[in-house]
Amino acid sequence: MAEEKENQEVQEEKKEGGSKLLLIVIIVLLLILLIVGGLVAYFLLSGGDEEQANQPQEPQKIEKKKKVENMTEIGPIYPLDQFIVNLVSNNSSRYLKCKIDLELDSPELQQEVDKKLPAIRDLIIRILSSKTVEEIQTAKGKEKLKEEIKRKINELLTTGEIRHVYFTEFVIQ
Repeated sequence: MAEEKENQEVQEEKKEGGSKLLLIVIIVLLLILLIVGGLVAYFLLSGGDEEQANQPQEPQKIEKKKKVENMTEIGPIYPLDQFIVNLVSNNSSRYLKCKIDLELDSPELQQEVDKKLPAIRDLIIRILSSKTVEEIQTAKGKEKLKEEIKRKINELLTTGEIRHVYFTEFVIQ
């Protein structure tokens, strides 16, 4: 009888040891699966970056970087008077007060801008007053606004072009 009790205890210990071993194996397999899955996801998600890094950059992007890096090559600056316009708003009256400076590509362009100043100011007022607060509140929105102003003014000019538009004052109320 004592021997039977010992055999039962040994069998129970083997069962407990076997279930612990099985639990450890399952945990190890899950960890290996998570690591392999993480590595696969990493390589799949980062694979596109390597292709983009190996491709040559577009010429326009390279030119923009050169302009920003070399601030000594800034063209003549043409300051405009202050603009105060109403913004598009559904629930309240909001307005924008801003001051804009234009960077010209050559000193000769200043004469043409002087002659076309009323048309340029009108164009800028129409662009500014067509915007909502949400469109121009973020830095990205301001950059889009600058690009739109630059593009539209350059359509009016014949002897040169506007290189850059600078906001020297920008208040939304």
